Amino acid sequence: MAERVSIFSVLFALCFSVALSRTLPPQTPRTATLDVSASIQKTLEVLFSPESTQLDQAFSPPSSSLSFRLHSRSTVHRAQHRDYKSLTLARLGRDAARAKSLQARLDLAINGIAATDLEPDGDMVFEEEALRAPVISGTSQGSGEYFSRVGIGRPPSQAYMVLDTGSDVNWVQCAPCADCYQQTDPIYEPSSSTSFSPLTCETKQCKSLDVSMCRNNTCLYEVSYGDGSYTVGDFVTETVTFADSASVSDIAIGCGHNNEGLFVGAAGLIGLGAGALSFPSQINASSFSYCLVDRDSDNSSTLEFNSGTPYEAVTAPLIRNSKLDTFYYIDLTGLSVSGELLSIPPSSLRLDGTGDGGVIVDSGTAVTRLQSKAYASLRDAFANGTKSLPSASGVALFDTCFDLSSMKSVEVPTVSLRFSNGKELALPAKNYVIPVDSNGTFCFAFAPTESSLSIIGNVQQQGTRVSFDLAKSTVGFSPNSC
Repeated sequence: MAERVSIFSVLFALCFSVALSRTLPPQTPRTATLDVSASIQKTLEVLFSPESTQLDQAFSPPSSSLSFRLHSRSTVHRAQHRDYKSLTLARLGRDAARAKSLQARLDLAINGIAATDLEPDGDMVFEEEALRAPVISGTSQGSGEYFSRVGIGRPPSQAYMVLDTGSDVNWVQCAPCADCYQQTDPIYEPSSSTSFSPLTCETKQCKSLDVSMCRNNTCLYEVSYGDGSYTVGDFVTETVTFADSASVSDIAIGCGHNNEGLFVGAAGLIGLGAGALSFPSQINASSFSYCLVDRDSDNSSTLEFNSGTPYEAVTAPLIRNSKLDTFYYIDLTGLSVSGELLSIPPSSLRLDGTGDGGVIVDSGTAVTRLQSKAYASLRDAFANGTKSLPSASGVALFDTCFDLSSMKSVEVPTVSLRFSNGKELALPAKNYVIPVDSNGTFCFAFAPTESSLSIIGNVQQQGTRVSFDLAKSTVGFSPNSC
């Protein structure tokens, strides 16, 4: 009898332990390991390796038939820089401009300033303060932008399109071109597609544009960006084909005949924002997800629709801004370093009643921006935990840097994001301590902003599948799921 009780006790304890492990979140480790040698090696490979000829290489199979192949910019267009530091400075310069433009768009929305219409004579008006979020990290200098491989028209013409959660309007460069920039694929030819159909001025899609005009009952569009880039042309519907040949018809898309700016390599843009004209909205997607591989890697992943959030994902609530429906606001309530919650003013992360402030998840911004007080608390706590590491001079917007040239790997304090539902996302060390040259200089990859808007950038998202459940208004983060 005693032996049976003992066995029962062991089995009960075992079952209880398994059940407990499924219901209680694992304790966040106090430190994370950074592989210094591997990071430095990647900085050399991105500069000196030949351009990949195997862009559609194998990757984990998608869980949804509605899937695009997803590549980092370095795979599509190899950077032309003499060294990795010059590449880093180019990336950070464009990134700063993008963050500034996102704030400018929010300011315009809050203040109720509408986009200007077109002049009566039919000429486009290019306003310096444009309402469209810029795609300025996609440049000929190689900025770490992410591209999707998309089929346009019937039969489909394959093209690389910038993936952007900060924009709604989809567009592609179209022949005949009055002015087109250089792109990797041939310019899309509407006359070769049997599914090309111009939209009239009275259609819902045309009336949903911020800037449009009517010419011979044909809808014309304009999308301008904060760096002076723009696209102008016919607003049409077309068929869009996914990676496995599934397709959707009648997608409103800009057919750009006059395009200028820093989009070199990409044929256009797929808008993943939450507005009515975005691609997810037009296909009535209940969810979509992407996984951003390392920006200096030749690996590929997927952008998937209606695939659901993985079971193991760390989820957080999404918040809507009544003043601007494009951005995905996340209910971030705190930050922790080495498992210790930081003392941060709640107002520095909160979306207020006027539509100002808050934190968005953005695929096009590289470095996470936090309001100055929040950033200072995070930076100071991290610096306090890295006193033993040799310091280095700051680089551009990074003020906390280290000389790790003599080290193969290091332990750094774990940085975590904490959400209003009590869940916490611990970031891998390589997502917040990044190389800025090939000589062993690494910097803490967060930045302060005087703007009200905070941004979770793609450096912090790398290697993580980010799943937007549009029906449940949640976002999930699944590390190591590319």
